[in-house]
Amino acid sequence: MFTSDPSNVKAVTAEIVTRIEQLPELSTQPVRDLRRQFSRHLAKAEPEILIEIARRLLAHAGFQYRFVAYELISNHKKALHSLRKRELLQFANGLDSWVAVDTFALYLAGPCWREGQVPDTLIETWARSKDRWWRRTALVCTVALNSKARGGSGDTKRTLKICRMLVADRDDMVVKAQSWALRALGERDRSAVERFLVHHESTLASRVLREVRNKLTTGLKNPKPR
Repeated sequence: MFTSDPSNVKAVTAEIVTRIEQLPELSTQPVRDLRRQFSRHLAKAEPEILIEIARRLLAHAGFQYRFVAYELISNHKKALHSLRKRELLQFANGLDSWVAVDTFALYLAGPCWREGQVPDTLIETWARSKDRWWRRTALVCTVALNSKARGGSGDTKRTLKICRMLVADRDDMVVKAQSWALRALGERDRSAVERFLVHHESTLASRVLREVRNKLTTGLKNPKPR
């Protein structure tokens, strides 16, 4: 099935690019199916091989290449565990949409933060950024601390610190991420989220208050009216 040597970064990258270009459609499932094939092909490759392939994929225009790059690393334990601040910043290059931010934060940055591979101060720096995408990244990183699906076991203290830093932010992309962060934490520590909402009720965006309270009381962000 594969013509490339798993240790040959240039050849593997070229094959991935070619195979992506040959896909009849670029929706998530066929792209992910292709990534899974390459993950199996690269399962025994050294972490630096995966990281260099991912770097090369990011040089290509189109979210599909970024998606495969992030998923290749996320699904290779040694590669993911080898990431530090320098590598994360390289993989964050070009973040300019919610889908790119969310994939980066959920697959790479959030797990690295959770596992102590990068310090809290890095995420806090992003939360203080003038760039909306960095502020959103900081909040979405907290989802990886709390979401069972992303491997999180719950971290109230670090989550609420980031949420508190951005409590008055009114950028739409940040507001939506604030809601997501609090809803994810609510599944782990409902009482802490309820207290946070009460304490910051006059400052939080109405959307955040509505969606998080809906989630806490009905289990849905936006329940259908009766």
